[in-house]
Amino acid sequence: MRISDFKLLAAGQTLSWIGNGFQTVALAVAVLQAGGGPSDLGLVMASSIIARLACTLFGGVWADRLQPQRVMVASDLVRLLAAGAMAAMFFADGYRVVWLCALAAVSTGAASFFDPAFGALRPLLVPAEKRQAANATLSMLETGSQVAGPVLGGLTVAAFGASAGFTVNAISFLASMVAALLLRVRAERGDRTSMLTELAAGWREISRRDWLLAGLFGATLYHIANGVILVLVQVVAIERLGGAPAAGFIAAAEGLGGVIGAATALRFRPRRLLRAGWLTLMLMPIWALAYVWPAELTAVIAGAIIGYAGLIFFDVAWTTAIQDHVPQRMLGRVSSWDYLTSFLAMPIGNVLAGPLSTAYGTGPVLTGCAGVLLVSAAAQFLVPGSRNLTRRPEAPADPEPARSPELAETTGA
Repeated sequence: MRISDFKLLAAGQTLSWIGNGFQTVALAVAVLQAGGGPSDLGLVMASSIIARLACTLFGGVWADRLQPQRVMVASDLVRLLAAGAMAAMFFADGYRVVWLCALAAVSTGAASFFDPAFGALRPLLVPAEKRQAANATLSMLETGSQVAGPVLGGLTVAAFGASAGFTVNAISFLASMVAALLLRVRAERGDRTSMLTELAAGWREISRRDWLLAGLFGATLYHIANGVILVLVQVVAIERLGGAPAAGFIAAAEGLGGVIGAATALRFRPRRLLRAGWLTLMLMPIWALAYVWPAELTAVIAGAIIGYAGLIFFDVAWTTAIQDHVPQRMLGRVSSWDYLTSFLAMPIGNVLAGPLSTAYGTGPVLTGCAGVLLVSAAAQFLVPGSRNLTRRPEAPADPEPARSPELAETTGA
């Protein structure tokens, strides 16, 4: 039953991930065709970031209060309605940037509830010894979808208009919602306390594990540097490596690298998986430095494959470590703190990219940020838990008493 539930979840999520690629393309095309420009797109992106930051921690609390699939269903329903409203807006030529910002914020806010619930649900669907393989499979599907979605979305939007892209995304949320509704697994849930008390409990769960606390701080530093890099490499690709076709080839190479990393995680199962993950993350600077030297398209493509293979292997290792060592009833809150560090740090790096490159030049900034990527990963080996954490074949002990699944169901918790 549990493996069947996993396949159901994977199918629904794959369709949703592909659908997100349709909306990414449709949004840019729709705004520009409606007479908006970069400023409008920037406002929409800012609205999404603000909603993500405002909602993520609360999403983690509710993922631990309710059955996680209930939170996922509610989130998918909200996102379905938001995508449908976007489709209707542009179909009727009624574009208003204020309304689009509001819809983007609502959709992203709902996603902030979905993601921690998804993180809390995943380890319930497979036996403990299959967690790494399950996480690798989902990473492979997500990476492939991130490549296929924008390609299919671009073709659809070119043929049928931006409204069609939003419509496909809405349908993909429906597929995800149906899959979540059909899941039969149930999580144990404890008594509720205040929101702030439960948020604090999630942070205490992090702070009592040196590898987890150090990893979150390291990830924050990593994502700031990576936020700078992601802006500057686009400029280099467009201006020096061949324009839009070069950017497309590089994006495809990143996707291929991600698939290779996930496939490696399916086969390679070291006892100290987290240590192996931090080692592979140290491959990412190769990708960034390839834009500086030799600064040729073939080298950048090779660096993208190598770097992103390491990144996705690390992602599988990190996710599996959390599932192995954090009690299930705390996973939503711990996951939400993990997501928050990423979404808070990345925009900071994006904003810093322009001023830093103007002051010091693109090459030196990319080199410096590559060094930050390396240091943020290498520093984890100073932490005993990061070096020595081993796979755990059984579920981690729950530090607080929890009610039975049946009681949780009857009380609606």
